[in-house]
Amino acid sequence: MTQRHSRRYTELAKQVEAGKEHTPAEAVKLVKATSNAKFDETVELHLRMGVDPKHADQVVRGAAVLPHGTGKTVRVIAFAQADKARDAKAAGAYEVGTDDLAKKIEGGWLDFDVAIATPDVMGIVGRLGRVLGPRGLMPNPKSGTVTFDVTKAVRDAKAGRIEFRVDKTGVVHTLVGKSSFEEKALLENLAQVMDAVNRARPSGVKGTYIRSAHLASSQGPSVKLDLGETLALAGRAQG
Repeated sequence: MTQRHSRRYTELAKQVEAGKEHTPAEAVKLVKATSNAKFDETVELHLRMGVDPKHADQVVRGAAVLPHGTGKTVRVIAFAQADKARDAKAAGAYEVGTDDLAKKIEGGWLDFDVAIATPDVMGIVGRLGRVLGPRGLMPNPKSGTVTFDVTKAVRDAKAGRIEFRVDKTGVVHTLVGKSSFEEKALLENLAQVMDAVNRARPSGVKGTYIRSAHLASSQGPSVKLDLGETLALAGRAQG
């Protein structure tokens, strides 16, 4: 069945030449110009990867702390005890606990965006896998959410930490901010994401790692990025 777009989308799409590649600066300008929904749209990055995610050594997964944040308030919880619990609370965690927090989640409470855990309480967190796993909320050492440095983990999450993972079709979908952000802020966030994706290159990838890149607002048309220019951005990432 052919997907039908709204009249609004069709008019916006006329501003984007199909198949034309744009520098990151041009793409950001176009995405902002074609983002006119009644809410602050998310600016999304879609990367078609040269990987086969069916193979464990080709799964692309990582995280990045966006220098200008994600544009939304992030509610962080932490599974920690004793001094680490106090550290998490001081860093701004929304809820902190161990068995009590696990029971609250088992009872249906999911009013949070990121879960952090210290390694010594993962036995408790493990029983929440069926609840948190499908929602992408399960703490994981590879994404930096299982750590004894809870202060940094909580602060990073609240500051604009995003996680990405290649899907079963070989595409990474992530975000670089909001359409209300200044162009410079979106470009610097994009640079940080590209740097993180490059660093997450799996050992099993032998050929082309990233095949194409597109930028779009959540309700706007997709803008194709010049891949070479976009990859060059990574070298200008902060930190």
